[in-house]
Amino acid sequence: MLITNEKQADGYYQALLSREPSYVGVFFVGVKTTSIFCIATCRARKPKRENVLFYTHFKDAMDAGFRPCKVCRPTENAHEAPDEVKAAMDLVRDCTKAKITDQQLREANIRPIFVRRWFNQHYGMTFQTFQRMYRINYAFQELKTGKSATNAALDSGYDSLSGFGYTFKKILGHSPTLNLENPVILIDRLTTPIGPMFVCATDDGICLLEFVDRRMLETEFEDLQRRLKAPIVAGENAHTKQLKQELEEYFLGNRQHFTVPLHTPGTDFQNGVWQALGTIPYGETASYQEQATRLNNPKAVRAVARANGMNRIAIVIPCHRVIGKDGSLTGYAGGLERKRWLLDHEKNHC
Repeated sequence: MLITNEKQADGYYQALLSREPSYVGVFFVGVKTTSIFCIATCRARKPKRENVLFYTHFKDAMDAGFRPCKVCRPTENAHEAPDEVKAAMDLVRDCTKAKITDQQLREANIRPIFVRRWFNQHYGMTFQTFQRMYRINYAFQELKTGKSATNAALDSGYDSLSGFGYTFKKILGHSPTLNLENPVILIDRLTTPIGPMFVCATDDGICLLEFVDRRMLETEFEDLQRRLKAPIVAGENAHTKQLKQELEEYFLGNRQHFTVPLHTPGTDFQNGVWQALGTIPYGETASYQEQATRLNNPKAVRAVARANGMNRIAIVIPCHRVIGKDGSLTGYAGGLERKRWLLDHEKNHC
């Protein structure tokens, strides 16, 4: 949203001049003379007050025609976990057998209240929930190798088997002694040059990659859990790590094809549409009509468009390469400016 309150905008301008770190992510400043937008701590030369506009979200700035600044990289750094949060998350990942206490955070020079606020605002869950999910997922993997529920509970930092069993069932939907072959969906968060994304993975591959501000994302999570009959818990696996590496190479312009395994529950028609998307060459586009023709069903344009819109794995399954028959950009769940950015990025790195 464009900030129209002049007093508020003046306050933001002063924060921009002083490079106030507490305003990072609070506003995004569009510079009319350069058509770029920045965050509060940008090191670039400061524009005059009359040459700037302030927005509450980077997507609003992009929709207004501004491009991300290459100095401060606003779409990445505004939502990237601060060093304290990264350190707290590393403690959890490195110590999956015990709860990280506030005292341990303080001893590591991490402010517990800062971590809690960041998680509530940017991760969609509390820091305690994040910890619980990691510990339960670790215990789940241990149980699958044959460890007893009692030992798994004690190794995960629980004082009692009943407390462990209650938490396990609440998160995974069943007791720690039943249905150990049932799958789980691991969710993690990453940042990209065009905004933060959630990534979900199963043992079979990546099943979701979406921008965190995608509309109806909660519904998409619910649908994925229903289709796979699996709960979503915080964590990562080899597929998640591979995707992060390949995405980094893609955004650097060093990768044109993804090799990470995918898990795409859907109808045969939907999977056919998604597979056809992968045949559109990097740096090129195709219309819905052309996609329908590729599927030997030229009258199914609307059905192809619907299936295209139901793609859960953005970028890797390149639905952004589909445009209107007249060459215009059509709907994209991540927003038309992101679609334009992706297409320009690929054309510039062919």
